[in-house]
Amino acid sequence: MYGFTSVEKGDIEAGTLYPGLGYGENELRWGFIRKVYGILATQIVLTTLVSAVVVLHPPINETLKNSPGLALGLSLVPLILMVPMYIYQQKHPLNLIFLGLFTVFLSLSVGVACANTQGEIVLEALILTSAVVSSLTGYTFWAARKGKDFSYLGPVLFAGLILLIVTGFIQAFFPLGSTSVAIYGFFGALIFSAYIVYDTDNLIKRFNYDEYIWASVVLYLDILNLFISLLQILRGMQSDG
Repeated sequence: MYGFTSVEKGDIEAGTLYPGLGYGENELRWGFIRKVYGILATQIVLTTLVSAVVVLHPPINETLKNSPGLALGLSLVPLILMVPMYIYQQKHPLNLIFLGLFTVFLSLSVGVACANTQGEIVLEALILTSAVVSSLTGYTFWAARKGKDFSYLGPVLFAGLILLIVTGFIQAFFPLGSTSVAIYGFFGALIFSAYIVYDTDNLIKRFNYDEYIWASVVLYLDILNLFISLLQILRGMQSDG
């Protein structure tokens, strides 16, 4: 995706991630980034396959939709798995095992959300997510080369995330109307779009080379939450229509 195929001086300078980064460090950083995006691509493919099975296989679909307790339990499993995944992120193959389980269980929840949504809305959300992620990723790499830094976004985004989580809990007990759900989704889309920029900037500059599992998880969650937020917006707009 972002690699070097030439050792010419001009090519190396064009591929420098950010000002002041030495040639050797730049090569190592590019290798780390390729590794993270390789893992991330595998997670997205796995999520697509698992979600498709949930949507297209009626017994699984109906079981999850008609068993709120089971669906809630499955949604909590990824949160539990994040603890050992973080602890063992440098222990092969435990890191990949926990990563696979985390991705599969989270994909089941995504599949339920897609199963409860019309196919064209899911496709629209998927296209929008792909466009936003590609654009913001490209912009962040370009901005890093120009010397821009996005570390200042951290506290603001954390506050926004807390607000989203609290609102989500309130919504679980006191369901919001379709317009409120769309507004909630719009706010979520803004937060996770900004998180894509913030976490991509961290990938370029701050993640350690042995944190490739955690870096991929962070970006995966940003993309997944952006997709879910866009689904909420489109469903809310359809209901209002």
